Amino acid sequence: MMSPPPLALYVHWPFCLAKCPYCDFNSHVRAAIDEAAWAMALLADLAHEARAVTRRPLASVFFGGGTPSLMPPALVARILAEAERIFGFADGIEITLEANPSSVEAANFATLAGAGVNRVSLGVQALEDPTLRMLGRLHGAEEAMAALDVAQRHFGRVSFDLIYARPDQTAEAWTRELSQALGFGTEHLSLYQLTIEPGTRFASDVRRGALVPLDDDAAAELFAVTRDMTARAGLPAYEISNHARPGCESRHNLVYWRYGDYLGIGPGAHGRRDGIATERHRKPENYLAAVSRQDHGIAAERKLPRAEQAGEAFMMGLRLDEGIDLAAFETRFGCSVDELVDGPKLDFYAREGLVRRDGTRIVVTARGMPLLDGLLPELLALGSLAA
Repeated sequence: MMSPPPLALYVHWPFCLAKCPYCDFNSHVRAAIDEAAWAMALLADLAHEARAVTRRPLASVFFGGGTPSLMPPALVARILAEAERIFGFADGIEITLEANPSSVEAANFATLAGAGVNRVSLGVQALEDPTLRMLGRLHGAEEAMAALDVAQRHFGRVSFDLIYARPDQTAEAWTRELSQALGFGTEHLSLYQLTIEPGTRFASDVRRGALVPLDDDAAAELFAVTRDMTARAGLPAYEISNHARPGCESRHNLVYWRYGDYLGIGPGAHGRRDGIATERHRKPENYLAAVSRQDHGIAAERKLPRAEQAGEAFMMGLRLDEGIDLAAFETRFGCSVDELVDGPKLDFYAREGLVRRDGTRIVVTARGMPLLDGLLPELLALGSLAA
């Protein structure tokens, strides 16, 4: 009998100190919060998840959301203490907190480290002020670098992200910026290509002609530059957009990509546990009302058919350089390889050098990774899987 998949906890903190360009609605902005009320709600939500899941030690805890680095450190400590009491912590547990690289948030790093956080992920996004303004960020490059320095002094593990393939960005310019980023000596980098999502300011700018996205060939060149430079610096890609020193990969995100179970608590949090998808009320007031009424903040809960679970796991797993093990899929989801994978298309893309099959394992190659979004639906064959 297979052991349960790893278990992670995601805590969503919705509040921002001031209006952020990424906030969806103004109710996330608060001058002050009732810390006691939020502690009661989040701990009640955690207790509900503990009753609903096959219990085992937590592999990771991740504080994300609006501005989680502005969570009261005492509240962070209470959540961690209760999570450890209920579940226990696996050896070497990773406790990550997302933060914007601002001086206000960096001032909290010492107390957050004292509360139990041992890893921080900074949303730097760019190392030059004009680009940060274009991206709508509220911090400057100098402030970001100062916050990164503070983070490296207080946390054992530090990651930060950058966005590339920006309009008019050249390979030479990205090489200089990435070289500077690698020079900071962090163990982990998240390097994302700029994408134009529907309904965003960027999408409106593209429609008006105010923003011209980088073309696909130029973006593919920057992807290749990124892979080459990070590998030579000792931070090879382990996922399509994530790079780390061996052993320093994000344990929390690996739970997602390997389709482990994760509990989501807090307004707007999503979760997957024992084949069930959960979604919390998004608006803070609605979330608090729900917890008061039913002892948890769940707005929707759905049992996932095995075909949907297998499809999600397949599409997440092929983001990783390790790929997926088809034999393990057969055991876990009760489906055959022929039900899961379109064999003729797999053979075709293998001949094209975009994927390879190593025994029972399928891996997307370095050539195939830039085309991943198009490859995944081509390779997946779940039409015959019964719910």
